[in-house]
Amino acid sequence: MKSDAARKGLQAAPARSLFNALGHTEEEMKRPLVGIVNSYNEIVPGHMNLDKITEAVRLGVAMAGGTPVVFPAIAVCDGIAMGHEGMKYSLVTRDLIADSTECMAIAHQFDALVMIPNCDKNVPGLLMAAARLNIPTIFVSGGPMLPGHVKGKRTSLSSMFEAVGAYAAGTFNDDDLYEFECKTCPTCGSCSGMYTANSHNCLTEALGMGLHGNGTIPAVYSERIKLAKRAGMQVMELYRKNIRPLDIMTEDAIMNALTVDMALGCSTNSMLHLPAIAHECGVDLNLDVANEISERTPNLCHLAPAGPTYMDELYEAGGVWAVMNELNKKNLLNTDVMTCTGKTLGENIEGHPILNTEVIRTLDNPYTPVGGLAVLRGNLAPAASVVKRSAVVPEMLKHEGPARVFDSEEEAIEAILGGKIVAGDVVVIRYEGPKGGPGMREMLNPTSAIAGMGLGSSVALITDGRFSGASRGASIGHVCPEAAQGGPIALIEEGDIIQIDIPNYSLNVKLSDEELEARRAKWVPREPKIKTGYLARYASMVTDSSKGAVLSVK
Repeated sequence: MKSDAARKGLQAAPARSLFNALGHTEEEMKRPLVGIVNSYNEIVPGHMNLDKITEAVRLGVAMAGGTPVVFPAIAVCDGIAMGHEGMKYSLVTRDLIADSTECMAIAHQFDALVMIPNCDKNVPGLLMAAARLNIPTIFVSGGPMLPGHVKGKRTSLSSMFEAVGAYAAGTFNDDDLYEFECKTCPTCGSCSGMYTANSHNCLTEALGMGLHGNGTIPAVYSERIKLAKRAGMQVMELYRKNIRPLDIMTEDAIMNALTVDMALGCSTNSMLHLPAIAHECGVDLNLDVANEISERTPNLCHLAPAGPTYMDELYEAGGVWAVMNELNKKNLLNTDVMTCTGKTLGENIEGHPILNTEVIRTLDNPYTPVGGLAVLRGNLAPAASVVKRSAVVPEMLKHEGPARVFDSEEEAIEAILGGKIVAGDVVVIRYEGPKGGPGMREMLNPTSAIAGMGLGSSVALITDGRFSGASRGASIGHVCPEAAQGGPIALIEEGDIIQIDIPNYSLNVKLSDEELEARRAKWVPREPKIKTGYLARYASMVTDSSKGAVLSVK
């Protein structure tokens, strides 16, 4: 056992005395030491139930012959952090979570791990840590929130943000807004649409690191507690068989996850987190492969914000395994890969049909014949940019309009809510990238304001920042190189004509190379917005978004 280094032999006697201080019995000290990474806190609705999940995991580990030991991981609520300086501290926690988990696991010589994340950065951060540590590991999330019910319609957090835009446009009054506040988010859990948290909990199943239902069983269902017990028991099987994360998260498994991503219509943040996870697995995930996979993978689901269905309905329709079973009918997945069940993906998904073809469409009746995400390039985004194609209305798949340029999210929101943006405009928000932000803030406020103002089918938004999975419309993020690096987005001027062509994967500004070079010669780098503390260190180390915004070790 790896933990023998801390518990056996003469030199480990002082450590054993400390295990005694913890109340460990001799029997417990002979069993595998299983770390349980608990992301519980009292500020994130998706994490407020993780104490119950943790206790269930502890019981499962103990029943299967392990010694469970709990330690924490931090979590930021992106919804609460949205729209102010707090959002600068969201993406950056992904690396803090990975680093701190690495520290705890190696310092205490755990034999195996159970990761209990739920919301946006915890899932990828802990997947990164799992790959880095490469000891037997399984994931069990806290589960999605149930949708709200307002004015006879099911709702989710994106509905709340759009209600703000509707209020500004005069179509909602104070009572309408208050009703949305009280009823939109009715339970604990990760917000109820296919936003970033639920995207990555589903993709954890596709990667093979989570059991069936990890991404879709609602947080308030007792089945979630059963799942947690099973995960605790299953990690002991992984330990006994020595099945490790790098045996599971292979290049083929990562390609499977990207394929499932396209079918589900996941968050654009996948294009940040999957490359970062792949990096820790020793796999170079070039974003070009995203369009290749998209071209052959139909979009089978339109969950909120792309459509009117929610995570509880995906669960009832058969969940992620049903989606994978359908994709496998055209051999779109590598089914020979190992998973945390101890079986191959093919063995797992066999006998899991779609139970509701209104929620999960069949291959012969997809929403679109191509996947939910697209990577765009052109003279405005030479390295990359990303759009959630499945959440764009048909009339905005191709768009040309004048740039309305803003150097921060706050300036853009003021203009949108002030009625200064009109149909046809292309809102450009820059200096919000990983370095320039710093921290690459999500732009749910401006995208929701555009939708709430009734401009969702006529106004596009482009940024070197990123979007919440709750964003919809022609919202193009991750423009790279970012403005702080002198990317072309830094050279755009008010009124320049922006050309968007999502079907042909292009994003351009209607300027000659000579004009762009002339502007570049005049461009002056900006002073960093933040010069001290963690964000300053992060800005100095972070790579660009096309590489997953991982931290450079050089």
